[in-house]
Amino acid sequence: MKEIELKYGCNPNQKPSRIYMEDQSELPVTVRNGKPGYINFLDALNGWQLVSELAAATGLAAAASFKHVSPAGAAVGLPLTDTLAKIYWVEDLGELSPLACAYARARGADRMSSFGDFIALSDVCDTDTARLIKREVSDGVIAPGYTPEALSILKEKKKGNYNVIQIDPSYRPAQIEKKQVYGITFEQGRNELAVDDELLSRFVTKNRVLPPQALIDMKIALITLKYTQSNSVCYVKDGQAIGIGAGQQSRIHCTRLAGQKADNWWLRQSPQVMGLQFVDGLGRADRDNAIDVYMGDEYEDILAEGVWQTRFKVKPPVFTREEKRAWLDRLQDVTLGSDAFFPFSDNIERAHKSGVKYIAQPGGSVRDDAVIQCCDKYGMSMVFTGIRLFHH
Repeated sequence: MKEIELKYGCNPNQKPSRIYMEDQSELPVTVRNGKPGYINFLDALNGWQLVSELAAATGLAAAASFKHVSPAGAAVGLPLTDTLAKIYWVEDLGELSPLACAYARARGADRMSSFGDFIALSDVCDTDTARLIKREVSDGVIAPGYTPEALSILKEKKKGNYNVIQIDPSYRPAQIEKKQVYGITFEQGRNELAVDDELLSRFVTKNRVLPPQALIDMKIALITLKYTQSNSVCYVKDGQAIGIGAGQQSRIHCTRLAGQKADNWWLRQSPQVMGLQFVDGLGRADRDNAIDVYMGDEYEDILAEGVWQTRFKVKPPVFTREEKRAWLDRLQDVTLGSDAFFPFSDNIERAHKSGVKYIAQPGGSVRDDAVIQCCDKYGMSMVFTGIRLFHH
């Protein structure tokens, strides 16, 4: 197929809309089910690049959860702990395949942002992954292939209208890419940067220790940032992004936003949250919303008389600021990546509050010395890549 006509562009008033190859060659994608839209394809193609690079860099199955052309989550297929399986609502599915574990992690780290996502998978979608996808609110999925049973399961979703895209994994785009803005054509070389061990070898701190898992996490952070709207930072732990701050004008706002998401991921694992007793029949999305409010500053909204009874069997005690801080102090060995240099050490101070120990950033600020000194104060290990990763 050389062209796919779309219902409309970013918005319903933007017609006509289509995707096609400028050289009139065959498209590298096939629609196996549904009718994906303009934004669906933007998310799918950005997501595919992310997961295919993650799989190549780590040798592990990878998955991403995309929303509005930025990842809400990205992960590799490491096994789930019992705690993670519970907070991701997959404990009833038994042992999952590596690909399904990757998507459970990508979806689960920030379930609020992942609601209604477009999924990208590095490997052929198997039955475990399809079963997991079927029960989540999602717009579609892109993968290099689907087993017959997996495709059959996915075709049942959304009354048969779920978007399923297959991409040719051998496809390689031209080295020069173009886009138009206001009728003006922009042209640039593709960002073909390889995120490898060599890129992450230039230590600038006194601590030069980078355990194998931290090295994998750095690769996840930087590859995720390659496909996240800038400015952006990414917190990663144990093979998955746990907080992504995208599209902020200020670097510290990125760090705070992503740090809050990382904190929420960790707070969900606290005894106070794990012990919440939800009323029977409450859906996963409603449970996620209740947890988010309960952990936040507006907890009174969910604990008000007449409200808590609609969510919980037993009224939960207030999760105090002191209790939350005590639990957050137990979060350790987190990795932080940034798509551009940190201009001030306030970013490091904020990262420290979320357990960051390993940092990858381009370097090049006039205040690099102050940033390095702050890292040394906390015994952090930081590498300078010398490469910026802006994405727009």
